[in-house]
Amino acid sequence: MANEPEEMPKTVLLVEDSLGDMRLAIEAFEETNKSVKLRVVPDGVAAMAYLRREGKYADAPRPELILLDLNLPKMGGREVLAQIKADDSLKTIPTIILTTSAAPEDVQECYKLQADSYLRKPVGFEKYDELVRSISNFWLSKRLSETNAPIAK
Repeated sequence: MANEPEEMPKTVLLVEDSLGDMRLAIEAFEETNKSVKLRVVPDGVAAMAYLRREGKYADAPRPELILLDLNLPKMGGREVLAQIKADDSLKTIPTIILTTSAAPEDVQECYKLQADSYLRKPVGFEKYDELVRSISNFWLSKRLSETNAPIAK
């Protein structure tokens, strides 16, 4: 419809070192939510440089959502999560752990570090697409519209 307002682009930061999982995420977001600008970094050090707008990331847009793998090179996902949640300028960005681990100790540790959600990576494009659609519907549509709603006086 020509009169419908265009959705403002939303930036999602994907912190992922697996090329296969990267491709799945990129394809799933392209198919699911055209208004998402997916930014991808391959390790924890790059994630923190991106979030702090350091070096080549000086002009990086602030993400509305972070999808964070746990098992990353250079700096692991747990340490990245701890740094995000300890930083007053970053801690309000919803951070979802997206990992293959189902270990109860990983789940508990991530929630202790204030992860907003803990999700297991599905196998195959259809399941990954389903997960991205769910993330997009909740975290990028419903939650953002609720947090951006005017405050009643």
